[in-house]
This record gives sequence, C-alpha cells and structure tokens, in this order.
Amino acid sequence: MFTGLVTHLGEIRSVTRDTGGARFDIAADFDALALGESIAVDGCCLTVAALAGGGFRCEASAETLARTTLGDAKAAQRVHLERALALGDRLGGHIVTGHVDAVGRLLAKRPLGDAVEVTYEVPEALAPFIAPKGSIAVDGVSLTVNRVDGPRFDVVLVPYTRSATHLDRHLPEAAVNIETDVLAKYVARLLAKPGVDPTSGGVTLDLLARQGYV
Repeated sequence: MFTGLVTHLGEIRSVTRDTGGARFDIAADFDALALGESIAVDGCCLTVAALAGGGFRCEASAETLARTTLGDAKAAQRVHLERALALGDRLGGHIVTGHVDAVGRLLAKRPLGDAVEVTYEVPEALAPFIAPKGSIAVDGVSLTVNRVDGPRFDVVLVPYTRSATHLDRHLPEAAVNIETDVLAKYVARLLAKPGVDPTSGGVTLDLLARQGYV
C-alpha cells in the first residue's frame, strides 16, 4: 500500500528481458532497503529482489510489462519511487495499491501561473472511476482531478510536483501509468451486484452492511 507521494527519483541502470518478464537494476539513494519489501516504480508495485551499491534490483512479470509503461522502459530512464506505507505513517496523498489499471496518454499541457494544467486520456472502461475533485495516481503520483470529460481528465501540477517528479517533463502523447481510486472500484462492484438497485437511494451504511462490506 502506498500514498502516491513520491519520495525519490531513481534511474534505471539496466533492463534484462526474457520470456517470463524483465529484471530492472535501479539507482536510488534509499537508506536501509530490505529484501522482499514492496516499492512502487512509476506507480507499479514491485518487490526488492536484491540490493546493489546505491540501488536495488526488482523483477516484473510479463503481465506487468504488458499492462504498464515498464514494458517500454529503458536504461537511463528516470522513475518515480515510493516505499510501502508503514503503520502510523501520515496518509498525505490517497490510498494507492500500486496495481496499475491501464496505460493512459498525455494530450495537452497549459501554463497556469507557476503551475501547469495537464489533460490525460484513459481507456473508456476507466472513465466511470474518475470524478471531479477525486483522486488518481499518474505514474504513481497522487493527483486531484479538476475536470472530467468522458475518458479525459484534467489535473494541475503545482510547482512542488513539477520539481519533485518527472511529470512536467512529459511531452504530448507520452504514455503514463494510471491507477484509479480503489474506493471507486469497490463501490462500482457493489452497485453491480445482483439485487442492488443503484437508484434506490445510493450507497448507505446499511447497504454496505447488508452486502458484507462493514
């Protein structure tokens, strides 16, 4: 589990591919990484498989490569990194699982004072899970959705986000990893269950209790 608050910008030192997936050697200045711990790499939850001087090694399955931008990752590419949330940590972003839903693309960028407004497009199937003023993770970065137009949505990169992440360096048509809000997914699944009438008053605590969620 992550928060979408990127703590480090790492660099891929090498990529080794085979039929089962790929191995990534990543340079990063983390202190005391542990073997087996989870780490988000551009929003993808991976496992630290080995430690190397000034970095770590992780592996991605063929499924992960097919569903995320890691499938096209190359040596010397910079990546967002976040260690898994520890019990008692501040939840400054939103709940991010590191399970990428799909690859989206950047459509446009517009200056907004010292900030930049960005429009992304996602596959149509993800549109129901994106709401104005809701949360979304783009390449592992927790962002607030400003506007939604079908499969397109706008976010604002404030000056800190512009300097602390590589989102501002993306050009139009750049591919990005998208993870929608996990709470929206569960609500949508609940409303799709047999016997649940989404027009009968919305999601209530009583409805959640009857369906076994609370």
